[in-house]
Amino acid sequence: MPEALSGAGRFERLVNSVRDYAIYLLDRDGHVASWNAGAERFKGYAAAEIIGQHFSRFYTPEDQAAELPRRALEAAATQGTYEAEGWRVRKDGTRFWTSAVIDPVLDESGALIGFAKVTRDITERRAAERALLESEQRFRLLVQGVRDYAIYLLDPAGHVTNWNRGAQAIKGYNAEEIVGQHFSTFYTAEDRARGEPARALRTALETGKYEVEAWRVRKSGERFRAGVLIDPIRDESGTLIGFAKITRDLTERWQVQQELERAREAMAQAQKMEAVGRLTGGVAHDFNNLLTIIRSSADLLKLPTLAPEKRERYVEAIAQTAERAAALTSQLLAFSRRQPLKPELFDVSERLAEMRQLMQTSVGGTVTLSVASLAGAIVNADRNQFESAVLNLVINARDAMPAGGTLSLVPTIVDGLPAVRGHGGAAGRFLALRVSDTGSGIAPEVLENIFEPFFTTKAANQGTGLGLSQVHGFAKQSGGEIDVRSEPGIGTAFTLYLPLVRGAGPVVAPPRRAPTRPLPSRRVLLVEDNEAVGQFARGLLEELGQTVTWVSNGEAALELLERAHDEFDLVFSDVIMPGIDGLELARAIRSHWPALPVVLTTGYSHALVAEQDHGFALLRKPYSLGGLADILA
Repeated sequence: MPEALSGAGRFERLVNSVRDYAIYLLDRDGHVASWNAGAERFKGYAAAEIIGQHFSRFYTPEDQAAELPRRALEAAATQGTYEAEGWRVRKDGTRFWTSAVIDPVLDESGALIGFAKVTRDITERRAAERALLESEQRFRLLVQGVRDYAIYLLDPAGHVTNWNRGAQAIKGYNAEEIVGQHFSTFYTAEDRARGEPARALRTALETGKYEVEAWRVRKSGERFRAGVLIDPIRDESGTLIGFAKITRDLTERWQVQQELERAREAMAQAQKMEAVGRLTGGVAHDFNNLLTIIRSSADLLKLPTLAPEKRERYVEAIAQTAERAAALTSQLLAFSRRQPLKPELFDVSERLAEMRQLMQTSVGGTVTLSVASLAGAIVNADRNQFESAVLNLVINARDAMPAGGTLSLVPTIVDGLPAVRGHGGAAGRFLALRVSDTGSGIAPEVLENIFEPFFTTKAANQGTGLGLSQVHGFAKQSGGEIDVRSEPGIGTAFTLYLPLVRGAGPVVAPPRRAPTRPLPSRRVLLVEDNEAVGQFARGLLEELGQTVTWVSNGEAALELLERAHDEFDLVFSDVIMPGIDGLELARAIRSHWPALPVVLTTGYSHALVAEQDHGFALLRKPYSLGGLADILA
C-alpha cells in the first residue's frame, strides 16, 4: 500500500491536477517557484523550463517596458491583492487574454516570502463580450440611423431614457431637451385630460402591447397623425424595467386616405345624381299624367254649361288623382326611410282579403292568385304603407310571369326575426308574409341590388325603381325586415316580417267623419310660410266654420301669442319653416300655454321621423277637407 499523503502533499496534488487555471508561486522577487498543469497548458512551458525564471516573461513587451510586472507585485504586497485583465504571451509568442490575481504569501511572523499567482485564459469570453458589445453598438447605430421611426425607451414611470434621430426628426426635440421628460409631453391636451398616457402604459402592461393611431404634438405645437406601439421590457427575472416605444408619422398617409374618402363620397354623390337622373323620366312621366287629369278637370269645371253630373265626375277625378299623387310622394319618401308612418292595429288576413280583388285585377287572368288566411295575425303598422308594399310585391311578381303562373301570399307567425341579408336577427314574435311566384327568377348578381333606390331592370319609362325600396323602407321603419330568395327559371319568394301584436282583440276600423258634418267653431292661429298653401289652408278652415288668423313664421306666431294667447283655441302649424320650425313652436307653446292645443302638418320632416313620440296631433300633406275635419273635431 502506498504511504498516505500528508496534508501538504494532498494540496500539492490538487493544485497540480487543475488544468483550467494556471496556479503557481513566485518568490519575493517574482521568480517562478512552482508550476501546475494548468500553467503548462496555458503558457506552453514545462516546469523544468520555467521554474527559476522571472514571471515578467509572460508579459507583452509594451507591458514590460511600462514595468507592469513590478508594479503588480508592489500592489499585491501593499494592498493585499492585485487583480487585472490583460494580454499575456505564450512560449510560442502568441498572445492570449487573461484574468490574473496575485496574492502575497506571508510566513508565521507575517514577513513576505513570495506571491501566489492564479491566471485564467479568458480569450474566448472576451471575444464573446466584444462581439456582444460590437453587436450592441451596431444596434445602437442602427436605431440612431433610423429617421422614419421615433424609437426610444421609457422608464417604468414613463420618462424618456434615450432618443434616436427619428424621434428628433418626427417630434422636433433633441435628446438633451427631452431625455428625463415624461412622454405625455407628446400627447394632445384633450388626451392628457382623459388620462390617455397612463392608460397606454397600463394597457401595454396588461395585454403585452399597446397599439393605436392617434394625434400627437410636435415641439412646434403642430399636430401630426401617429402610429404608436408600446411594448413592456422586463429583465431576466421578469421585473419591469421600462417600455420600448415606436412612433411613425402617418400624417401624409392619413391625408391621402381622407382625400380618397372624399373622392369616394363624391363618387357616391355622382352615382346618386345619376340615379336621380334615371328616376326623373319615370317620376316626371307619372306626375305629368296625374297633373294632366287635374288640369283638364279643372278647366272643364270652369265651363258655364257643364252638366251637374259631369261636374261631380270631374271633381271626383281631381280628388282621386290627388290621392294617387300623394301615394307616389309617399313612395319617394319611404325608400329613404324619411316618411313619418301612422301606425295602427290591423288584421293582416282581413287586409289581404279586402285587397284580393285589386290584386287579381293587377295580375290579370293569366296568373293564378292564392291568398291564405291566418287567424290572429294582428300588427301595428301604417296600413296604407302595408298595402303599397304588398301591391309592389304583387306587381313585381306579375312582371316576372308575362306568360302566366302562380302567385301565392301566405301569412305565418314565427318566433324571432331571422338574420337576413347580413343583418342581425331579433327576439319576439313576428308576422311573416311570404309572397312567392313561379316566374323567371332573379339573377344572383342582380339580387343584391334590388332594394337599392332607383335600381330597376325594367325598360325606360316602365318603372322608377322605387317599388322594392318602398317595401324595404316600410319594413325597417316598422321594426321588421324584408328577405328574398330566388332561383332563375324557377321563381322568387319575398318574405315581409312585421312585429306581431300579442293579445290584441278584433280590430275595428274607426268610421271616417263626413267632411260636411258641422264642426265647433274655433279661433285658429294658422302658421304657414308658403303663401299659396297658406291661402288655401285658410280657405279650407273658413269653409269648415273656423275663424282664422294667418302668420307666416314661428317667430310671428310666438309674438302674437305673447300678446293674446287667450284669443285662440287652436294652433295649426306647418313643420318645415325657416327660423323656428313647427316642432320647436309646438314645444314652446306646450311649455308656456299647455292648455292651447297644437296640430302639426307636414309632407316631409327629418324632425318628426327622428321623434315619432313628439306627442302632437299630425296631419300629413296633402290633406283633404275630410281629413282636416277629422283632426279638428
